[in-house]
Amino acid sequence: TRMKSVATDRENLRKKNRAALSFDHSERGTLRKTAKGPWKSIVETLNLQKLLEDPNVTQKLLEAGLRGPGPIAIFYFCRFATPFLFLALAALYITVSGKEMAPNIRMIVLVGASVAGFYLPNILVANIATNRRKSIMKAFPDALDLLLICVESGMSIEAAFQRVGAEIGSSSLELAEELGLTNAELAYLQDRRVAYENLAKRTNHPGVKGVATALIQAERYGTPLGSALRIMAKENRELRMTEAEKKA
Repeated sequence: TRMKSVATDRENLRKKNRAALSFDHSERGTLRKTAKGPWKSIVETLNLQKLLEDPNVTQKLLEAGLRGPGPIAIFYFCRFATPFLFLALAALYITVSGKEMAPNIRMIVLVGASVAGFYLPNILVANIATNRRKSIMKAFPDALDLLLICVESGMSIEAAFQRVGAEIGSSSLELAEELGLTNAELAYLQDRRVAYENLAKRTNHPGVKGVATALIQAERYGTPLGSALRIMAKENRELRMTEAEKKA
């Protein structure tokens, strides 16, 4: 009777998530976002995505919490426009305050400003991703403890993710967002393994990757999830302590 109740709750949760994803697109939006704004036409007209091709840009933006084609178009537009903007600012500075500069120094300032403008979008995205990862890993061991309690109490993994995401939101909104997105993917993806792999890919941290691997093995081979989560929580707590000691 208990197992039947759990299966019923899991199916109801899937239906609820699918219903939430099928709301009116004009009001709620969809997961299949499209790029909008003037930068989209500029990127497509100048074919910047091929001209400034970066094979890792999607992964970098995912780690920074920026999903969909919209942020990709904005990234390529900024990477194209910021060198010219920085070049114009450097030329303005030389015209106003750098009249006594030697010609070779002026050239170095102009070239340096252009190079800095070209790499600025990458630096900003990397900084956002690092801060997001720190926020996630700060609350991740506590989230694993909560997940362990939920699983051992008889909850399905979807209900456990939903409950932990609601509880952990006060400590880390980023982690709550990732758990909610993983829960949605578990509801509509045919292969549940992909949802766990996407969670590991978006966070790009060894602790989360280990938990994702444990969840995949539990789904595939029926291994006990509670003991695996208990070990993973201990390991992630030690990782957090190691990072604190390294920072100290």
